[in-house]
Parts: sequence; C-alpha cells; structure tokens
Amino acid sequence: MADRLTGKRIVITGAAQGIGLAIAEAFTAEGAALLLIDRDGTLLENEASRLRKQGGRIAAATADITDAPGVKAAIDAAAGEIGPFNALVNNAGVNVFSEALSLSDEDWTRCFDINLKGAWNCSRAVLPGMIAAGGGSILNIASTHAFTIIPHTFPYPVAKHALLGMTKALGLEYADKGVRVNALAPGYVRTQKVIDYWNGFPDPAAAEAETMKLHPGRRIAEPKEIAMAALFMISDECPFMTATCLTVDGGLSVLHHP
Repeated sequence: MADRLTGKRIVITGAAQGIGLAIAEAFTAEGAALLLIDRDGTLLENEASRLRKQGGRIAAATADITDAPGVKAAIDAAAGEIGPFNALVNNAGVNVFSEALSLSDEDWTRCFDINLKGAWNCSRAVLPGMIAAGGGSILNIASTHAFTIIPHTFPYPVAKHALLGMTKALGLEYADKGVRVNALAPGYVRTQKVIDYWNGFPDPAAAEAETMKLHPGRRIAEPKEIAMAALFMISDECPFMTATCLTVDGGLSVLHHP
C-alpha cells in the first residue's frame, strides 16, 4: 500500500533514531509531511536530510520536549512551513531504572519530565489546532511497562502507567471534537538502547539469548514492526479507536513465566 497518510501533517518526537526514526521512515513512504523533533541536532539533521532526498516533505527541530515554550515554538514554526498539524506521535522517552529507595530526586524528575510531561507538552501544543480543524490523532508510545511491573525498574513503569492514564483521559475528553488519542505498547525492540543493555553484561550474546527465551516466538521486534503498527493507528483506518492501547510485544506480556 502507499499514500495511506496523504494529507497528514505529523509531529514525531525522539525521531533521530530507533523506533522514532523507523516511524518517520514509514510515514514518509506513505505520503505524510513531517516535523521531526529530537535533542540530538546533528543526528536529527542527518536523518532528516536523508528522508528529504527520498522525496519526503520534512521539517526538523532540535528541541527538548520538557521545555514547553520551546517545543510549542518549534511546532508553531513548522506549521507555518508545512501547514497545521493533524497528528502527533509522542515517541521520545528515557529508561530510568532503580531500586525504589535508591532513586534520587533528580532521576525521579527526569523520568516524569521526559516520559510524561514531555508528551503532555507536545499534546497541548497541537490539540487546539486539531480541535479547531474538527479532528486529529495523537499516538503515545507507551510500553508493556504501562500495565506490567518488572522488579528493580522503578520509576519507569510508574511513568508509563501514567502515560496510559493520560491517553485514556485525553481520548475521552476530546472524542466529541473528533480527536483520537491512543497508545502503542511495544515490548523488547532491537534498538540501540536494547543492544547497549546486552552489551552491559560480561557475555552480551548470552544476555541476548536470555531475552529471546522470554518470547513465545524466540525473537524480539524490529523497529519497523512497531512503525507499521503506528502507521495503522495514526491513519484513518481505525476511525473508531480512541482511549485505548495496542500491544505489540510478540505475546511477551501474556506468557506466564514460572
């Protein structure tokens, strides 16, 4: 299929690598105009340039989503260039894992500022325009941590649970305005973050093998597979889906581990 996103003008955060970049690639191929946001300006511009060479209509902004005025200014400026945005993918996030009583106040704040407040900052920047236009779509990239708890990963799952709550609340709040708000919950995905996690063990190959054993299919997702799910959810192919979460984890979260 092609042109599934023609007419869509979409903001994607955390778009310079990993899942965010895979989403940007998939959306470009389907005809969307994009604003890519990331804190890594050099990497962002390199990827934005590559997508432009492939025919994509791409704006890029180096911004920190925890800075509400800054991210709003970036979105407003890009809207003047490519048109008002009718979709948003809140993908940017950060892993903050700790034993609860060892967690510093700074890490608590960092976790919630990026994983929750940042998503709200971007949502608040685009919602008025979506409401005025009679509709739009927001997709929050959550995690299986949004409904399960892995010991010693505090407070990351707390923030992801809250992100899922915000998804449901905003979805109900603006359903009568034509704005859909949903979440997508990946499990393990072969991103650089996961590779770095394996490389932190004395035997990275053994660590990777243990991760695979957790999954019924004995593999984890590729970023493109998450992007395909995001494409469906942000498109007009699921017009009656709102305030809900789609899990894409290969069955991980429903497999009982004795």
